[in-house]
Amino acid sequence: MTIHPTALVSGRAKLAEGVNIGPYCTVGDHVAIARDTTLISHVVIEGRTRIGERNTLYPFVSIGSPPQDIGYRGEDTEVIIGDDNLIREYTTINRATTKQDRRTVVGSENYFMAYAHVAHDCVLGNRIIMGNASTLGGHVQVDDCAVFGGMVAVHQFVRIGAHAFLGGKSGIDRDVPPFMIVSGERAKLYGVNQRGLARLGWPPEKIEGLKKAYRMLWRKTRSFSEGVEQVRNEIPSFPELEQLLSFLTQSRRGILR
Repeated sequence: MTIHPTALVSGRAKLAEGVNIGPYCTVGDHVAIARDTTLISHVVIEGRTRIGERNTLYPFVSIGSPPQDIGYRGEDTEVIIGDDNLIREYTTINRATTKQDRRTVVGSENYFMAYAHVAHDCVLGNRIIMGNASTLGGHVQVDDCAVFGGMVAVHQFVRIGAHAFLGGKSGIDRDVPPFMIVSGERAKLYGVNQRGLARLGWPPEKIEGLKKAYRMLWRKTRSFSEGVEQVRNEIPSFPELEQLLSFLTQSRRGILR
C-alpha cells in the first residue's frame, strides 16, 4: 500500500494491500477500499463507501458525496462498487437516499468516461459503458453490457435493459428494452442492436429471432400484450427472448417505442 504525502486519508479508513493513493486525494472515515485499487490524484471518496479490487480512479473523481435530493437529511446511506472498474476524470457517483434500499450500487468491469454521473439509489450491473457526460437520474437501473453514447440523459426511475445501445445526446424518459437501439432528443426505438450483438459472437439465429420479435411487438396498431402473445405462439423460446418478454411485462414506467 502506498499513500502520497499530500493525500488526506482518515486513520479510520480501511485500505487493503496494494491500494495506491495518489497526490491530493481525500479518503473519509467510513471508506473501505479493496486490494490493488488505484486513486491516481485529486480523487475524493467520502461517506459510507466500499470499493472493490483493481479499480482505477482518475483525477477529480468524486464518490460517496451526498445525494442531490432536497429531501436528504444526512442519513447513513451507502455506495458499493465492485471490481475492475475504470472511472475517468470528473465522474461522480452519489450515495443513496432512504427512499429505496439506502444503497447506490455499481457492479464490475464497467467503464465510466469523463464527466459521467451516477445519481443516488442507482443500481448498475456489469460491463456497462457510459460515454462522456452521460447522466443517470436517481433510482435508475442499468442491466449488464448496456452502452451509452456521449451526453445521454436518463430520467429518474427508468430501467435500461441488457445490451441496449443508447445513441449520443439522447433523452431517455421511459424504459429501454434489452438488446435494442434507442436514440433521439426524446428517444425512440430503432430496432435490435444487431451489430453490437454480432460483435459479441452471438449466433445469427438468436439475432434473427429478436428481430422477428421486434417486428411483432412494436406495431402501432396493437398493445404489447397482444404482441407478446404472438411472439410466444410463433417464435421458439430461447433465453434472451424470454428476457426481453419479461422486461416488457414487468415495466412500470412504460417502454420506449
